[in-house]
Amino acid sequence: MIDFNELLVMNVNGIVSSEMFTFILIAFLASLAIDLIFGELPGRIHPVVIIGSIIDFFKNIFIKIKNKTSGLLVVIGVFVTVNIILYLFYCILSFNIILLFILFIILLSSSYSVNMLLKTAVDVKNDLNESIEKARKSVSYLVSRNTDELTESFIVSAVIESLTENITDSYVAPVFYFFIFAIIMLINPVNDCIYYLLLIPMLYRASNTMDAMLGYKTDELRDIGYVPAKLDDILNYIPARISGVMVVISAFLLGLDAKNSFKIMMRDARKCPSPNSGYTMATTAGALNIQLIKKDTYILGDDKKVIVADDISKAVRLSKLAIALFTIIMIIIFTLVYVVL
Repeated sequence: MIDFNELLVMNVNGIVSSEMFTFILIAFLASLAIDLIFGELPGRIHPVVIIGSIIDFFKNIFIKIKNKTSGLLVVIGVFVTVNIILYLFYCILSFNIILLFILFIILLSSSYSVNMLLKTAVDVKNDLNESIEKARKSVSYLVSRNTDELTESFIVSAVIESLTENITDSYVAPVFYFFIFAIIMLINPVNDCIYYLLLIPMLYRASNTMDAMLGYKTDELRDIGYVPAKLDDILNYIPARISGVMVVISAFLLGLDAKNSFKIMMRDARKCPSPNSGYTMATTAGALNIQLIKKDTYILGDDKKVIVADDISKAVRLSKLAIALFTIIMIIIFTLVYVVL
């Protein structure tokens, strides 16, 4: 078995292993390339689908407990199970660095979803160009609201809301935690670092999936969804605000209304039920000078112009640049820490 700790320890002069730095950086870039080029893994083997099955298993066991402890038990059960499965794969493949590297980049790429996030928005716009009925059906897969009678403007709003809200949990948050832990490993290496580097974004994805499946205030899920929803709020708190800033900077670079983007973020971001989702939605509304409206829930931005299908394309470009800027900044910070150490 290869001793991967050689990648993790400091040499006699106190310099962080260059192999460790190189492995982390190349693995991340390779995982990002896989997502951008190939998109999602098939559903039957996708880690998020498997995590969803694990969540269902523990939900069916603990939902009988009629208090918020049920949600805590689900979180513990899911985290422990994901940990065990991941560690078994790590041990099985750790005899070969090539196989472990392949597993690492594939699983890391499954912890975020840039390709699907952007493609889905573009697809709905294309459907809208064909017929409003087709667009209503497409957008129904993205949002929880009833889409049967949505007008074109409300369809466009729903698409932009879904796209920009998911910048945080579909990419920024898992990558943020990956690099934060990678930096910690540069400063203070530990045994089985490669395993932990993969575990951190996978646990984030498990938390986010639990919130998506259980975090609804229905009679059935009110108790069991409380802890998963709060945990997701906590984990997304910093990434959401970073994402908002990235959108403002991107608006400036694209020649959009960056000043208004920042203004609307500060004014409207906290109008959403979630403490985090408004930061990217509000900044986008401000940058495009449009209103994003979810009936009876929130209104973000000012009604300066009529919202049209082309605003989806602008929101996609804005999201792409925000994601790219965040990626570049995280890589630069990671590299600077390595150079300083």
